[in-house]
Amino acid sequence: MQRRARGANIGLILLLSQVFHVGINNIPPVTLATLALNIWLFLNPLKSLHSSCLSVDQCYWQGDWQRLLLSPIHHADDWHLYFNMASMLWKGAKLERRLGSRWFAYVIITFSLLTGVLYLLLEFSLAVLMDEPNFQRNCAVGFSGVLFALKVLNNHYCPGGLVSVLGFPVPNRYACWAELVAIHFCTPGTSFMGHLAGILVGLMYTQGPLKKIMETCAGYTGYQHHVPPGRPGAFDASPRNYDAYTAGLSEQEQLERALRASLQDRGNARSNSPPYGFRLSPEEEMRLHRLQRFDSH
Repeated sequence: MQRRARGANIGLILLLSQVFHVGINNIPPVTLATLALNIWLFLNPLKSLHSSCLSVDQCYWQGDWQRLLLSPIHHADDWHLYFNMASMLWKGAKLERRLGSRWFAYVIITFSLLTGVLYLLLEFSLAVLMDEPNFQRNCAVGFSGVLFALKVLNNHYCPGGLVSVLGFPVPNRYACWAELVAIHFCTPGTSFMGHLAGILVGLMYTQGPLKKIMETCAGYTGYQHHVPPGRPGAFDASPRNYDAYTAGLSEQEQLERALRASLQDRGNARSNSPPYGFRLSPEEEMRLHRLQRFDSH
């Protein structure tokens, strides 16, 4: 497999212009690093496409397993790079903000490896079932399999709505299947098995055991998706020591202590305005007096 003539690298120029249009500071770090790595290896490939593409013949029979790492981050030409990385820019930014950078990096690495492994299994199975050894020599390269897995993940979190596939409205949750068929028929040179492998990996995460396995391997318990602070539904996923704020008191004990403190402040400085700009209601005043009488006994 040889790299096609790149000419003026128009696809690369369009990709860079899109990145700068979005703004580097607006792209989450893992997504930005993924874009940078793929662009860098397109301009300075570690190996030729023939030596980095993924096939049963080269990986299994020849034992060249490093192709599992090389294949997703190498692209055939600048347009191949552009379409994959433009899709990564949108999907990655959206998912990374939802999942958090560390977990998203974990997802990217896991999806990249599993998509390659599943692609090899699919090609090997097809070769055996159809008694056609040539399937074992099919060689795939590019990030699109991982992108199909991310698309399944994104559609899982946003299942509603319709998308247009070749002009036909398709429910969002089924869009990846429609796009798989559409791309296969409209662009025959693409890897159907590579894209199918990505979809299956995404389903293994959203509907199968993959997410639980990843959580166990990473040491997570009760993992929840991260939402950045300041956004609706945001929470801090890092563990908090609430005793630092409550001194180990129950909610009722905290309220009573606050009321006593307010009473003491009012008794010590009647002429001053209440601290923090709040005033007690008559009911609270009565409760304070009851607490004060109780403390005096």
